[in-house]
Amino acid sequence: MLKLAAIVYILVASVLAGSFVVAALTIGRMDALSISGAAVAGALVALPAAWIVAGRLNKAIRPA
Repeated sequence: MLKLAAIVYILVASVLAGSFVVAALTIGRMDALSISGAAVAGALVALPAAWIVAGRLNKAIRPA
């Protein structure tokens, strides 16, 4: 399941990091620290999200 989680993480992290950066820019935070902080926060939030999605995909692919 770790390989599946890694593949899902690539997709989820890019979506969440991009969304967090857009949110930071929307509220007027245009300095480099805020933008990079938003990207890192999105990548960190993506870790448990990718694990949950991978678990559900694994269960759907290989039912017990």
